[in-house]
Amino acid sequence: MKTIPFLKAASSIACVAFALNATAQTTASAPPATSESIGQHIDDGTVTTKVKAELLGAKNVKSTHIHVKTRKGIVWLSGTVPSAEDKTTAQDVAQNVSGVKGVKNHLKIAAE
Repeated sequence: MKTIPFLKAASSIACVAFALNATAQTTASAPPATSESIGQHIDDGTVTTKVKAELLGAKNVKSTHIHVKTRKGIVWLSGTVPSAEDKTTAQDVAQNVSGVKGVKNHLKIAAE
């Protein structure tokens, strides 16, 4: 049963890595957080972390190139995925996370 603590630790590390990887910019990025309160900003950060963790844990989604941002409960997915199925599944995973009010799916399908 040492697997579960290992997976939790690995998920936490991956979430931190995703959070630090804020270099990807797309034309369909989330709106700026200029008018949100500190509480709203913390709530959005929590939702973003939950979505990233769920995407990482989803066996049927290749999430290493998916970037997640949240503003006022709306999640923006950007980056690339290998297939249309991955794009749809990523949206479904994000939509089912508690606190998510909606998903804007701006994922692009990578050319094979």
